[in-house]
Order: sequence, then structure tokens, then C-alpha cells
Amino acid sequence: MFGSRSTRDVGAGPGEAPAPVTDALGRPLRKLRISLTDRCNLRCAYCMPREEYTWLPREHLLSFDELGRLVRLLAPLGVAHLRLTGGEPLLRPSLADLVARLGAVGGIRSVSLTTNGLLLADSAAALRRAGLAGLTISLDTLRRERFTTLTRRDELPAVLAGLDAAVEAGFERMKTNTVVMRGFNDDELVDIVEAARARDVQPRFIEYMDVGGATDWRPEHVVPRPEILARLEARYGPAQQLENRDGAPADRFAFSDGFVVGVISSTSLPFCRKCDRARLTSDGHLLKCLYAHEGLDVRSLLRGTATDAELAERLAEEWRAREDRGAELRLAEPMRGPFVAADALLRNPHLEMHNRGG
Repeated sequence: MFGSRSTRDVGAGPGEAPAPVTDALGRPLRKLRISLTDRCNLRCAYCMPREEYTWLPREHLLSFDELGRLVRLLAPLGVAHLRLTGGEPLLRPSLADLVARLGAVGGIRSVSLTTNGLLLADSAAALRRAGLAGLTISLDTLRRERFTTLTRRDELPAVLAGLDAAVEAGFERMKTNTVVMRGFNDDELVDIVEAARARDVQPRFIEYMDVGGATDWRPEHVVPRPEILARLEARYGPAQQLENRDGAPADRFAFSDGFVVGVISSTSLPFCRKCDRARLTSDGHLLKCLYAHEGLDVRSLLRGTATDAELAERLAEEWRAREDRGAELRLAEPMRGPFVAADALLRNPHLEMHNRGG
């Protein structure tokens, strides 16, 4: 039932290097984004515009043991970098224990976290001690009233306190993420750069994406990369694009003083052809694309009778068959609107962005 292909090419033998799998377009599997919960303590308009949601049953969430087993099987397939997401991952209890456990898996080179920062002040130091290497904090505005309008929560001071606590904790790599929305926060680009520069943190600007949950998305709300760069160059002078060696979603640009800014232009300039990441929903569905409508039900396999070898082969087969390039296909649509309508999200919570790892 798991295929007839030998599992010898899935993992590595004694003393051998792992043999990464590639998909139908030749793309390797290097990164895994793990959603730890579908719950969030903010209600950002571009992701969770409603106040009330139907949450996934808690018993469906993958346990730390199940996540550890899955990562141990994916590492020989090529996965070396993990990113913990949500929802809001800091809502998951004992998160530092999970970070230490996943970081100890052979072949895993880094464990990182994306968070809204609201609970970070109390957990940054423990996460750093546990081995968390990278940290990305959402920072869409520096204006308190605007933050409250965007998130329906008056919590900007807590987010900034979390950012400062993380700087103090001394993470190897720290970034801020800003979703740029025309007419809302596109006048704050320089302010956000200055806030990041003062903390020696790299700011990244993200084109507003039409992902699940973004039911109010419209093309005219997108500020494309050339415009983002033009606004920054008007203040800081010409920027030079740096080589992208690790397949990261952000293109990096250096200004004359060496300060680097990232821009993620998935909406106007998709990077599907170099995408090397899979996503795991909090209840164990493996997605091969952010725009995928469905994924492999890994939870059922983990809780069933499949051996490690059978499960590893099933995972390898899933990636080998991958042809996904959702952002490219979305770009080609002549009448582009929201990716999923609000009524469809109510019927299928797996399409929500907060469940598939933002």
C-alpha cells in the first residue's frame, strides 16, 4: 500500500550522506514549516479578518513525539531547516522543549520560529537556551492605533517588548516581517527600517498575498517590489541586490552603508521554481504548496500501523510527485480575486492561512 520502490534511496546507510529527494520539477526538499496550532491571539486583517473561528480539535494536533518522529524521517530525505509557525506558535505549551528535541535530530541544521511577538518577552531567553537559531517577528506597523485597527488588539507595546527581549537574548538571526498594504501601512517603510536598524535586525517587506484567510484581498492593495524599493532608495540611495544562495523567499538588497533589507515578492514575482519547502498543518496534513487545496494526511499514518520505513517511503513518494507552483498559476489568472471565498473557509478550515503555517 505504500509503493513498491525500495527505501534504500530514501535514507542513508551507515557512514553515508543522506540522499535528498527531488520533485517532478527537480526541486529538492530542504525546509519544513511546522504549524503548531491554528489558534492565534491576534486577528490580523490580512490573515484572520473574523473575530470567531471554529478551531481544530485539540486531540487532532500532532504531539511532540509525533513531530519528532516525522522530522527524523524527513531529515534523510533532505530536510535540514525547520521553522515553527502557527497560528501563534508561542501559544503551544513547553515550546522550548520541542525546540531542543527537534534541534537534536540528526541532519537538522537549524530550528527557527515565526511569531507575532505578543508572548515573546517571557519566552525569548528560554527559547534561545533551547537552541532556537532564528527568529522572525511580525511588525506591520509602529503606530499603536493602526496596530489596534489591524489586529483588533491593543498590544503593540507587548510586541515591541518581545522584540527587544529577543534582541537581548542574542539570537543568531533575527528578522521582522511587514506585510505591506497600500493605503494602510505603506507610508511606514522607512520608519520600520529605522526601528530594525536600531536593533541590528533585518527588516523584510512582504507583498500582500491572496492566501487562504485573506478574504478582503484585492490586486490594488498590493505594493509590488519595485515600488517598495523605490521608496527605500529615495531615503537611503541605490540598493544592490545580493545573491540568493539558500533558496530563501526574500530577495535581499544592500544599501551603501551595508544595511540589508529583504523583500518577499510572491504576488508579483513568484519564486515557485526554486521553492524547496513543505508545510505541515497543526493537525498533520503535509502541504506541498501554500496554495494547495489539500495535502497528505500524515497524522493518520503516524497513528496507524505504518513502520518508519513505510512512512518514509510514502513521504518520499509524495514529494517526488510534486508539481505545485501555486503562486505562478495565481499570477496568470486574468481576473484575480481572493484565493478562497469566506464561505469555503467555513467549510474547510484547512484552507485557512493560520492553520497552514504563515
